[in-house]
Amino acid sequence: MPAITEEDVMDTVLVDRDGDGIVTVTFNRPHKLNAFTKPMWGRMGDVFRELGADESVRCVVIRGAGERAFGPGNDISEFKTDRSNARQAKQYGVLMHGTIQALKSMPHPTIAMIHGICVGGGLEIAGLCNIRICGESSRFGAPIAKLGLVMAYQEIGALKELVGPGRALEILLEGRIMGSAEAERMGIVSRVVPDVQVTEEAMATAQRIAAGAPLVHRWHKKFLDRLADPVPLTDAELDEGFDCYDTDDFRVGYQAFLDKRKPKFTGR
Repeated sequence: MPAITEEDVMDTVLVDRDGDGIVTVTFNRPHKLNAFTKPMWGRMGDVFRELGADESVRCVVIRGAGERAFGPGNDISEFKTDRSNARQAKQYGVLMHGTIQALKSMPHPTIAMIHGICVGGGLEIAGLCNIRICGESSRFGAPIAKLGLVMAYQEIGALKELVGPGRALEILLEGRIMGSAEAERMGIVSRVVPDVQVTEEAMATAQRIAAGAPLVHRWHKKFLDRLADPVPLTDAELDEGFDCYDTDDFRVGYQAFLDKRKPKFTGR
């Protein structure tokens, strides 16, 4: 088997910028339904950390190449070479969980554009996105018990936050694949549209987000994450809720409202 080059790895996770602050990240292994490999997890983590530190980003859209799958999870062919025992699996997990944390802590709004299959690791990545838009024929699940695999703490925590502990356990115990309507009822997805409208709806959503004040979006994400922590808020944290009044975006926003025109926010 030929060695995997750095160029090969770069091609498996593509990054496209539209010039207006919307970045599209594409998992690019359509011949494998975009199944994740160990090098892909590393590349994803690098991309998410880079985008998270880039203040010019307004919204990140994550998708799988083609229209057959967002992602079916990890490439099973790697189990013999990279996850055949606990020691190897732990090394794999360090890389995978670092990527999960990078996406979870992304300060910018994120959208999962879901075509087709979205199971296992694909479901974990999509579930970490703030808004999840899928097509009517999309399918979801986490049938890892059928492989004798455990969903580790870092992964199961994200599923619990998404659907609650009861639903999370139902998904993991049964391991069945569900349709888009049931996924929407469970809270796995935010919105279901006809298959042919998934791309259009996801990008229109990204454009609406990008038109808003980016600092406000980041604050809202930060505040909601913080409220999940039972530790009482400090006076400094409570005061942060008023910092927006000292930003240029606030002055731009309210003046545009008074002038009945669209605001042009700068993120300052």
